[in-house]
Amino acid sequence: MTLNEWFTKGMSPEAYIENMQQHKENLQHVYEHFNIPDDERLNTLADSPSRVIVLTEDWCGDAMVNVPILLHIAEKTNMDVSMLLRDSNLELMDQYLTNGKSRSIPIFIFIDENGNEVAKWGPRAPEVQAKVDDLFSKLPAKDAPDYKEKWKETLSSLTQMFREDDKVWSEVYESIMKTLIK
Repeated sequence: MTLNEWFTKGMSPEAYIENMQQHKENLQHVYEHFNIPDDERLNTLADSPSRVIVLTEDWCGDAMVNVPILLHIAEKTNMDVSMLLRDSNLELMDQYLTNGKSRSIPIFIFIDENGNEVAKWGPRAPEVQAKVDDLFSKLPAKDAPDYKEKWKETLSSLTQMFREDDKVWSEVYESIMKTLIK
């Protein structure tokens, strides 16, 4: 399938959010509380027609924080957004593996009016990746008796950080914008 065909296959952000079973409130919280900056770069993007295919899943904490920020950018730049569930679209996902092996999401595939890929972003901003790496580095060995408990605590901390830390939101925004403005 071409990227144009994948774009057509996807659902609207509204349909995606309406059907979310997990992280819906968190995603909506980020969307409602993220204040997109007054950024001249947005005007530059608005002048070139573009679309974005979003590979995502509602259980993904990274999608919970990254998707609402992308939606704000899309609204400001008149960018059309098409959402595809990763697990139902592995043929496309496997073309966008992280480090050539991981089906990490979200992945944002930016395409022009002809369906040509112009940029790709995801699954995390580099600064956010460093924070995630730091959190996970504190976990005990997987065979440690308290590993499961510590894993759950770490995921809870990560979700809280993604939901509430506006510095994380700014880092995501800047990372996406740097990808789009070359």
